[in-house]
Amino acid sequence: MGKAYSVTEVNSYIKNMFVQDYLLSRISVRGEVSNCKYHTSGHIYFTLKDKSGTLSAVMFAGQRKGLNFQLREGQQVIVTGTVDVYERDGRYQLYAREIRQEGTGDLFERFLKLRNELEDMGMFAAEYKQPIPKYAMTIGIVTASTGAAIRDIMNISARRNPYVQLVLYPALVQGEQAKHSIAKGIRTLDMMGLDVLIVGRGGGSIEDLWAFNEETVARAIFECGTPVISAVGHETDVTIADYVADMRAPTPSAAAELAVFDYRQFENRLQLCRDALTRGVSRCVERKRYQTEQCRLRLEMNHPRRQLNEKRQHLADMLDQMERLMSERLTDRKHRLALLTGRLQGLSPLERLSRGFGFLSGEDGKRIESVSQTDVGQTLSVRLADGILKTKITEVAPLTIEYK
Repeated sequence: MGKAYSVTEVNSYIKNMFVQDYLLSRISVRGEVSNCKYHTSGHIYFTLKDKSGTLSAVMFAGQRKGLNFQLREGQQVIVTGTVDVYERDGRYQLYAREIRQEGTGDLFERFLKLRNELEDMGMFAAEYKQPIPKYAMTIGIVTASTGAAIRDIMNISARRNPYVQLVLYPALVQGEQAKHSIAKGIRTLDMMGLDVLIVGRGGGSIEDLWAFNEETVARAIFECGTPVISAVGHETDVTIADYVADMRAPTPSAAAELAVFDYRQFENRLQLCRDALTRGVSRCVERKRYQTEQCRLRLEMNHPRRQLNEKRQHLADMLDQMERLMSERLTDRKHRLALLTGRLQGLSPLERLSRGFGFLSGEDGKRIESVSQTDVGQTLSVRLADGILKTKITEVAPLTIEYK
């Protein structure tokens, strides 16, 4: 019996074989997306399958910058990445670095290029967006006359408001001439003075919806004087028309919900407003009647002569109070002035000089406060109450304090 290897050793050996294979280090795989799951961490786990096989795949969050569409079930894609072994579980899978929809790479590049050009021109700017009328009565529709989109719009419009008028321009929504047909339909309905336009079609592949990514259609929507709601494809489909339009609806049915106001709801709201207005007017009339009666009673109770006498008495009381306050304030100020005068006189240098004190200064006129400022032979001036004495220092004896 040969040597027995551990599971880890076997998995590690197989992993090394995958690493050394140049083809598996950068490989592109075509297949249909299945079991697609967006993890909360940002990673995308999915399976690629064809008629007879499946391959597990993962795209980590750090690689998703190049993914320009929502990955979902049933899409035909080409995934570029590395096939490697997940050592812990002993299974191999495709680690995706790039995912693109099969056959749409060139179209998507054209889409991005035109979108960026029109955005630079300002055609997506919010200041050019027109508000959608809240109570539109005439609605123009540019779509195919036989598609599911017009049937959905008609059904929702009939349910929400049977009094709204729908005007259909039967346009081509797929094919080479679709862009010209859609643009002509927008311009034709715009000249009819309608309240709002719905431009769109049902879902399909990017090729089927491409007419709504053409510059001709985008310019027709931008130049339209009537507010435009774009309703192209499903909720996840985004076209150039959606960026240019005044409002984007995820589906034609949602566009009908946005454009057609609910007449029954409008009637109910109108009735509620009518009832509220009636109640409000009645309460206002009653309140005004009560206020009028109160004013009449108040006028009777407050005769002008009575008011005049009351004001005169009040004025007299205020004059007496003002005189009393002025007298009290004046007395208080006189008392405070006397106190301040006495305090100021007590602090006056002249007052101290009159009591036998003198003011000693040097030859420079500066006050002498310490023996350290003097020297033997120095001439000093002594200011007394009645004159000035000139004296010369014969001895300097600092005061010595003895502590016992």
